[in-house]
Amino acid sequence: MNVTSNTTFRIGFIGLGIMGQSMAGHLLAAGHSLALYNRSREKAQALVDKGAQWCATPAQVAAQSDIVITMVGYPSDVEQVWLGSEGIIANARDALLIDMTTSSPELAVRLAAEAKKGGHQALDAPVSGGDVGAREARLSIMVGGDAAAYQAALPVLRLLGTNVVHVGAAGAGQHTKMSNQIVIASTIMGVCEGLAYARAAGLDETVLLQAIGGGAAGSFQLNVMGPRIVKGDFAPGFFIEHFLKDLGIALAEAERMKLALPGASLAQRLYTELSERGLSRQGTQALFQHYLAGA
Repeated sequence: MNVTSNTTFRIGFIGLGIMGQSMAGHLLAAGHSLALYNRSREKAQALVDKGAQWCATPAQVAAQSDIVITMVGYPSDVEQVWLGSEGIIANARDALLIDMTTSSPELAVRLAAEAKKGGHQALDAPVSGGDVGAREARLSIMVGGDAAAYQAALPVLRLLGTNVVHVGAAGAGQHTKMSNQIVIASTIMGVCEGLAYARAAGLDETVLLQAIGGGAAGSFQLNVMGPRIVKGDFAPGFFIEHFLKDLGIALAEAERMKLALPGASLAQRLYTELSERGLSRQGTQALFQHYLAGA
């Protein structure tokens, strides 16, 4: 695939959730033609109104696209969309296939191998930055796969993120995302505990965030999620149920590598408790409710 920064592509995008809608929108706004599929069609309507084409199946998306991007929920969703007679591998035509779902490193390696058999290139390119990063095209994108395929994808990926890094062979993108989620798990616990302490001490939590957000405690979790927590805004930028999925993958990989991760294990337990309370569709910052409950 001969690519320059001015090349326009026929791009297929599958999965229009909280992040996927914004990501697909950036590609359309940049002048690429866009074919869409999502399980619920209504989520695609705003993009269709702007000129994107609706497709009834992932196979239809793949058949007409130079590049196919998937941003779905779970590894099982990735398998369903990519594999089988109706999957994108079987129906694409000499395409570059990019999975931006946070998924299993093992599955990423398998998909790359299956794509190669079908005459395609494949990348695993999970992202970090949540709904804000997706809306503002400021995602961090961690790319695993062949270096030539990465270079071909780079002009498109730069429309979605400001930090796009090739981290290694197939599966390395997903391993990098697991590291990212492990860091977030302990960081968001620290933010919630710091704010819980401040509230118990009678501090003005907004002033607290101003005081510590520019110092060593500063982070996305503190500076972006902290104000949401203070406002009692637990709307999802990233669902608890998806974070639990990610932690499950990370801890399974850690166990396979005989690595103990006590912080991630504690986060998994706390988020599981919130999920069992019916909060799985709230954002990860809803962990603060664990401390409000006095648990």
